[in-house]
Amino acid sequence: MAAVSETTSDGSDARRIASEARDRVRFEEEALALADQVYRVARHLAGTREDADDLVQDTYARAFRSWRQYTPGTNLRAWLLRILTNLNIDKGRRQQRTPDTQPLEEGDYYLYNRLEQTMPDGQASEERVLERLSQNDVVGALADVPHDFRDVIVLVDIGDFSYADAAQILDIPIGTVMSRLHRGRRILKQGMADKVGER
Repeated sequence: MAAVSETTSDGSDARRIASEARDRVRFEEEALALADQVYRVARHLAGTREDADDLVQDTYARAFRSWRQYTPGTNLRAWLLRILTNLNIDKGRRQQRTPDTQPLEEGDYYLYNRLEQTMPDGQASEERVLERLSQNDVVGALADVPHDFRDVIVLVDIGDFSYADAAQILDIPIGTVMSRLHRGRRILKQGMADKVGER
C-alpha cells in the first residue's frame, strides 16, 4: 500500500514539474515574441546600440530569472518594460546623472525657431526638419535628455503607452509622468535644434 502511495506522490510531482516546465516555455516564447518592441524602447533609452543590446540582454536575463513573478493574462509587454526602465534607472543612478535644472526659455517651438534662423529662406516646415535630422541625430539628442525625462518620452511617445501605463511602469504618479513628459519634450527639442544648428 505504501508503494502505491509513493507512486501516486511521484506521479503528482512529475505532473507538477511538467506543468511548470510548460508554463515556463510558454512565458519565454511570449516574452521573446516582444523582443523587437523591447529593443525599440531600449534603443531610445540607451545612448548607443551596444548599451541597448546590454539593456535588453539584462532585461531578459532578469525576466527569465523572475518569470514566476509574472501573472499570466496581464500585460507582459508592460511587465518587461518595467524591468527595462528599472534597470536603466539603476544604471543612471550609478552614473550619477542629474537632470539639467536650467530653465528653457525658448518654449515648445525652440526647434522651429532655430531652424528658421539657420535655413536660407526662413521656412521651417516639418518636412524640412526631417530632412535636416537623421535618425542618429534624434537618438543622440534623446540620449542627452536626462534619464528621468527620457524614460517618460520613450514610453509615451515611442512606446505608445498611456500616461497611466507609464506611471505604473515607472512607479510614479500620473502627474509626474505628464510633468516629465512636457519638460523632456522641451529638452529634446532644444537638443535637436542644437544639432541642426551645428550643420
